[in-house]
Amino acid sequence: MASVETVGVVGAGVMGRGVTIALRQAGFSVILVDRTEEILEGVQRTIAQDARLYTLLSPKTAITGDEVLAGTRLHTDLDAVAKADLVIENATERFTVKRPIYQRLGELVAPGTPIGVNTSAIPITRLGGLTGRPEDVIGTHFMNPVPLKPTVEVIRGRRTSEETIGRMREFVDALGKKSVLVNDSPGFVTNRVMMLTVNEAVFLLHEGVGTAEDIDRLFVECFGHTMGPLETADLIGLDTVLLSIEVLHDEFKDSKYRPCPLLTSMVDAGLHGRKSGRGFFDYEGRGK
Repeated sequence: MASVETVGVVGAGVMGRGVTIALRQAGFSVILVDRTEEILEGVQRTIAQDARLYTLLSPKTAITGDEVLAGTRLHTDLDAVAKADLVIENATERFTVKRPIYQRLGELVAPGTPIGVNTSAIPITRLGGLTGRPEDVIGTHFMNPVPLKPTVEVIRGRRTSEETIGRMREFVDALGKKSVLVNDSPGFVTNRVMMLTVNEAVFLLHEGVGTAEDIDRLFVECFGHTMGPLETADLIGLDTVLLSIEVLHDEFKDSKYRPCPLLTSMVDAGLHGRKSGRGFFDYEGRGK
């Protein structure tokens, strides 16, 4: 299998930045693409902040913001990933946003180049079909925060080739992470279960069954979770959680995936969790 040296990362939001830092920790060169120069200017500041935080939490993988940026080329033109050995897409969880990206990637990157889909719920097979080369498209569902999570959910689309699966799993191994291979389904394994859990926890809060603190405390203290479902939602971003649940609801046509009205209202109010300073918990004044 051809070796991977340069990775194209599409989307410079929370997940794109996390993937970029993890790639640089493992020694890969990165081409990071987003829509505007303004976004990329902000990325240079936030990557430095993120790198400092991850170094504090995991000193053995220490890397500075300068070291991340030294091996990262920033671009606003998707054409920049044309020569990448592998691509990971992290754009907003909306099919209308992802559609033109995949149509263009199918034209841009060389045949046989794996195109990794880092999506929360959108079916891999559908996105692969947009490229005209679905055999190269494979789900690579990284968990947030990417540099600290040891495992990646790898998803086989209906027409993903065995060669692409092998190359992606080899790449994940080179990142110092493990991979679990599953078949394509909206939400895959992790988010099909987790988003339902998060949404139900929001309903519990909405109905006054418990406070946010007590709901999460039960999951941490009774089940040994690192954090409860509401704090997890704040970490992911409530806007992303809502989009993911809406995808599951649309795909399965099952009322159990109906978004809680409280979640919808909070997203409308701009209370998106850690990245906005407030969600189910308050992060203003104590870091995000």
